[in-house]
Amino acid sequence: MDKEKPRLARLTAILTQLQSKRIVTAKDIAEKHHVSIRTVYRDIRTLEKSGIPIVTEEGKGYSVMDGYKIPPVMFTEEEANALITAEQLIKKNKDQSLTEFYENAITKIKSVLKYTQKEKAELLTNRIQVRNNRENEKTSNYLIQLQSAISNYQTVKIAYLSLESKQSQREIEPFALYTTQDNWVLVAFCKLRNDFRAFRLDCVQKMQLLENRFEPHKITLQQYLEKCSENY
Repeated sequence: MDKEKPRLARLTAILTQLQSKRIVTAKDIAEKHHVSIRTVYRDIRTLEKSGIPIVTEEGKGYSVMDGYKIPPVMFTEEEANALITAEQLIKKNKDQSLTEFYENAITKIKSVLKYTQKEKAELLTNRIQVRNNRENEKTSNYLIQLQSAISNYQTVKIAYLSLESKQSQREIEPFALYTTQDNWVLVAFCKLRNDFRAFRLDCVQKMQLLENRFEPHKITLQQYLEKCSENY
């Protein structure tokens, strides 16, 4: 019986993992749970026999049939603590859209916590303080929209005021985002310059999502950053 407990916990974790991404490889599962590929195959068969509609894509991996969902699993106390800590960090983020959408998400997450966890979460919320950005300054409101534009390959038009106070209108293809010194930076292919450029979100004065889609770029974020390092 004791031997079954770790496996039961692993099967539940694998199901959560399958629901968290569009496709998960056997290697991903094996590495995450420190088991062999053969064990992964056996676990997947067990989940299928229990009625979970797992789709196997040959040469790619596994996914759960679209539309199938199970109620969220209970969070451990440590996981709940991590979420509460992240809430305090994100509240101090300078992008308004991130703080608003995370607040909506964390409210839903808190609704599935056990009663005792809710009490502890409230206590912890009052005992954690993030000291940077004390005035809670918000300098942009575009982060979440741009994340959607990146994942949907959607062209964007921006009015941009550079740090040198130069005004320009740009049509760009959003590629990636990174944050540095509390400011978010968008990497995008600029049609005006016909090359990749970095745009600080706090310098974007206006933004419009356009209807047209663009072809995915053949470069990875890591390759872009390495190219930048070489240039410097």
